[in-house]
Amino acid sequence: MALRGCLRAGRGALRAAGPPGRGCSAGGRPPPAFGFLFDIDGVLVRGSQVLPAAREAFRRLAGAGGRLRVPVVFLTNAGNCLRDAKARELAQALGLQVSPEQVILSHSPLRLFSQFHRRCLLVAGQGPVEENAHNLGFKHVVTIEALRKAYPLLDMVDQSRRPKELPPPTTGFPTIEGVILFGEPVRWETSLQLIIDVLLSNGNPGAELEEIPYPHLPVLACNMDLLWMAEAKMPSRFGHGTFLLCLENIYKKVTGRELKYEALIGKPSTVTYRYAEYLIHEQAKKQGWNSPIRRLYAIGDNPMSDIYGANLYNNYLKSAQRNQAQAGVKRSPQAASPQSEDHPAVESCKSILVCTGVYRHSAEAPSKPEKHNTETVFHGHRDFSFDPSLVEASYVVQDVNEAVQLAFQKENWS
Repeated sequence: MALRGCLRAGRGALRAAGPPGRGCSAGGRPPPAFGFLFDIDGVLVRGSQVLPAAREAFRRLAGAGGRLRVPVVFLTNAGNCLRDAKARELAQALGLQVSPEQVILSHSPLRLFSQFHRRCLLVAGQGPVEENAHNLGFKHVVTIEALRKAYPLLDMVDQSRRPKELPPPTTGFPTIEGVILFGEPVRWETSLQLIIDVLLSNGNPGAELEEIPYPHLPVLACNMDLLWMAEAKMPSRFGHGTFLLCLENIYKKVTGRELKYEALIGKPSTVTYRYAEYLIHEQAKKQGWNSPIRRLYAIGDNPMSDIYGANLYNNYLKSAQRNQAQAGVKRSPQAASPQSEDHPAVESCKSILVCTGVYRHSAEAPSKPEKHNTETVFHGHRDFSFDPSLVEASYVVQDVNEAVQLAFQKENWS
């Protein structure tokens, strides 16, 4: 994976939210040695409504002028908007400065996958999918709607959209060389049908099928959340993980073989947390905070993505430390991190589960998630093995404000 090269290239694109400090945070405090990874839906907002605890939390985090005193990245599995639009939305909701470089959408790490950037790729999802793809570095993309218009006979579920007359043969349409799944689409039946058609035809859905190619074209999928929390009283809404489940099962039912992914991006993927750590380091450097960032606190509401991902990354960090110790490598203050030779490594990523979204707890002072559901029903993606310890949070609190207070207490920070 071309992680280091892409991260080096990404450094030049990062901008600070303001001028760098002088080695101390606001109020003369020593620079922070920790940072926050905030989920958004179910932690800071519910649908379009900002949670009151989120405003309280960021009043604690912000100094004079609404600038943050601690490095923060907003880490969401949403992907149906532009990064700068999400930053503006967060800034307005929370009443502070938020730069696009503080926001990681589910597909943001795809800018690391430069080996696919010049291929002709089918992109599925909703929102500005073409613009998002181009912003990530992809040069040639085809949307589901463009494919449907080119081959109108493929989409036959909705009778009202079927062609009334036999259309002329399609000419000049490019061969598709891979598929990017940004997020759940609006019309699932159309996207499921056309993605399967592309995979079965090796990128030429207008051709007559002779034999099913396998391995199939590369598929890169973002956001594996089975469920997510909105304003509805019912507990959770279908997420992109549900769409992937449909796609995987249809492909297997039709071909008798497993759908394979070139990459799974977004929480709980380790590559997403590595990218988040890189941005935390860059943010601290731009602010002039010279103390190394050693600890991350990942705050989320979904045990199967937020908590699983943070714990998986914590295990990755611990494994890297053990390997380094076994190799007899002495860590210097400027030892290389997984992201960049310029950054000292983070030592831990602690998971904090809040009770304002997907996960609920009736007790006033929860201490541990209930185990009976997580031991019997795994909502994570099929390609991630289920380990009950990975969905057990380091800490469980009522809301994001309590989560920030807890981290401040652990860090002796006020």
